[in-house]
Amino acid sequence: MRGKILKGIAGFYYIETSDEKIYECKAKGIFRKDNIKPLVGDDVNIDIIDEEKRLGNITEILPRKNQLLRPPVANVDQAVILFAIVKPNPSFNLLDRFLIMMRGQNLPVIICFNKQDIATKEEQEELIKAYEKCGYKVLFISVKEEKGLDELKALLKGKTTTLAGPSGVGKSSLLNKLVPDADMQIGELSRKIERGKNTTRHSELFYVKELSGDEGFDTFVIDTPGFTSLELRDVTKENLMEYYPEFEEYEPLCRFGGCSHIAEPDCGVKKALEEGMISKVRYENYKVLYDELRNARPDYSKKARR
Repeated sequence: MRGKILKGIAGFYYIETSDEKIYECKAKGIFRKDNIKPLVGDDVNIDIIDEEKRLGNITEILPRKNQLLRPPVANVDQAVILFAIVKPNPSFNLLDRFLIMMRGQNLPVIICFNKQDIATKEEQEELIKAYEKCGYKVLFISVKEEKGLDELKALLKGKTTTLAGPSGVGKSSLLNKLVPDADMQIGELSRKIERGKNTTRHSELFYVKELSGDEGFDTFVIDTPGFTSLELRDVTKENLMEYYPEFEEYEPLCRFGGCSHIAEPDCGVKKALEEGMISKVRYENYKVLYDELRNARPDYSKKARR
C-alpha cells in the first residue's frame, strides 16, 4: 500500500494512505544498513501487519524529487518564511540566515509578513525595499483579519511548501486558516501516538484539501518547529556574497577582483549602497555574518560538513 509520511518520532513513522487512514510504521532494517532515513514528505510503500491497530512496516522509499537538510523534509517545491511586521519586530539577521540556508538548498522562498493590520505603510514599504530587490516574493498578510490569504493560497496551490518561522509570529494561526481541520488532524495523530498536539520538535505534513482540485495536483504544507537561531553551515566568508544576489550586478565595478565589499576602496557594492540601490539592512547583516564567519574556529567548516 502506498502512502506519504506525515510525521516521524523516535523511529516511528505516521503514514497517511489514499483512503485517509493513518498507520504507525517502522522502517525495515535495510534502510539503516544503506544509511537511508525516511523523511517527512516521503512517498513510501508499506506492508500492513495489523489492520485493526493500523500498524505496518515501510518497505520502500520511492524516489525523491529533493531533500532538505534543515528542516529534514523531502519532496518540497518551495518555502514560506513567516515573520511578523511588528509585535514582535522581525529579526532581519535571522531572516537573512534562513534565506541563505534555502538558497544553499536551491529552494524558492516566499517571504510572508504577518500582522499587516497593526503595521504602518512606512514599515511595509521598508520591508519591500529591502527584500524585493533581492529577487524574493514578498507578501503582507493579516491572519487575524484574513487579508492577503487568497494571494498566498494561489502561490501554494498544487505544491508542497515548507512553512517556517520564529515563535510568536502567527504560524499556528496561519496553518489553521490554510488547513481548517488541522486541529482534527493533529488530534487524531496525537491520540495515535499518545502525545500532546503542542509537540513542536518535529516537522509535520498537512494535506490542503481546499487547494487540491480535480486537476490532479495535490497541495501540502509542512509545518516545522519555530526557531530562534540558525547556524550557517557550508558557508564561508569567501562565498557569503554569493548568497546576496543583489550584489552581483555591482561587483564588476569593484577595483579589486575578489573584493569582500567590506574594507576595500572603490567597491561597487558599497557605492551602490551609498546610492540607495542596495538595502542598508541587508548590507549590515552581510557585515555581521562576514565577521562571524571570519572569526569562526578553523575546524568550523569541517564540522559543518559532517
